[in-house]
Amino acid sequence: MDDIPLSFLIGTLVFLIIVSGFFSGSETGLMSLNRYRLRNLANKNHKGASLAQRLLETPERLIGLILLGNNAVNILASAIATIIGLRLFGEAGIAIATAILTVIILVFAEVTPKTLAALRPEKYALPSAYILTPMLRVFFPFVWAINQITNLLLKILGIPIQDRSSTKLSSDELRIVLNEASSMISHRHQAMLLNILDLEHVTIDELMIPRNEIVGIDLDDDWSQVQKQLSESQHTRLPVYEGDIDHVLGMIHLRNALHLFKQDRFDKADFKKIIREAYFVPAGTPLNTQLLNFQNEKRRIGLVVNEYGDIQGLLTLEDILEEIVGEFTTDPSDSSKDVHIQEDGSFLVDGSITIRELNKALDWNLSVEGPKTLNGLLLEYLEQIPDPGTSLMLENYPMEIMQTTASSIKTVHIDLNWKKEPQTETQEESPI
Repeated sequence: MDDIPLSFLIGTLVFLIIVSGFFSGSETGLMSLNRYRLRNLANKNHKGASLAQRLLETPERLIGLILLGNNAVNILASAIATIIGLRLFGEAGIAIATAILTVIILVFAEVTPKTLAALRPEKYALPSAYILTPMLRVFFPFVWAINQITNLLLKILGIPIQDRSSTKLSSDELRIVLNEASSMISHRHQAMLLNILDLEHVTIDELMIPRNEIVGIDLDDDWSQVQKQLSESQHTRLPVYEGDIDHVLGMIHLRNALHLFKQDRFDKADFKKIIREAYFVPAGTPLNTQLLNFQNEKRRIGLVVNEYGDIQGLLTLEDILEEIVGEFTTDPSDSSKDVHIQEDGSFLVDGSITIRELNKALDWNLSVEGPKTLNGLLLEYLEQIPDPGTSLMLENYPMEIMQTTASSIKTVHIDLNWKKEPQTETQEESPI
């Protein structure tokens, strides 16, 4: 060693520190890669991405190779630094070389390359894949031996080595990805994707048209009244029943009824022949499941029934699609018709509006876990049918009952301006 020039030793030491930085940066860069973006680049025949993806398929081998190279380089650098220290400072040079080399490796071979690789993983990981791939082939026996020893230790400790962390995303994790990708996805598309994820958390009970609002054909009515109702209907599909909705016969498509009109054969007997069997769906079904059921059954409308078979409401395919893309019709039954803005900025709200629709219309956050309609929520809170003029503060939202029937609350007045004003003793909640 005394015959080796000092300049050569210093140059070799600098080279080893650079190599150590390469291994450190490569490890951080490869492990920080976005796996989905990497897969996309590999599908586009990006050579570096393909090599990196292949390396990451066996992370234990990759880590073994990097650590093998990094430790070998650092140990060799330490030995050379010790020789340089001895030549320059004698026995004291060992301590001096150790201290200086520790700082240099930490700054230039660990912290700096790892920080840069974490900030720009693709620029470090993809080029390094060209070097690490052939290195893995050359040093495979050593890497394999290290992995076997490691696996044996893990087995002794009782840690399963077959289980690998899955790269699959849960719905909550995917929702976070979509929220963070707002700069790359238009707001409209982002909202649609998030709405699709929310379908599994919403049941058909929250979206269905309630039983008392179902519009259908009652064959017990006068036949001329039935004809008039068909000619003036704003719906293309209607349930047909006798007496009440519990005695439903099926569904009718107005296109088929129009065909009978044209043939001048529109009587009750012929009308019954074009009634299609009703499609029933159980209450509590998640929207994502029901969407698939509609598709599998080739249906667009279904009657919602409870566990006793009683009809609770009606659900259409359009209702579910509007949960995804937003309202795209001018259906007079939509939620905007249930919330009326007054001249003073307050709102007059129909009691039958669902809590979800009310939250959307007023940007509120009322709980949807209990009652599904505003009427049901107020009745649960008050525990009785209130008198008109009753005021209350429900979840910090001021409400005044305007109209009631013997069994329900028809209209509610909501004044958010009153909520913002300073409270006085005369503005306390009315006794119930």
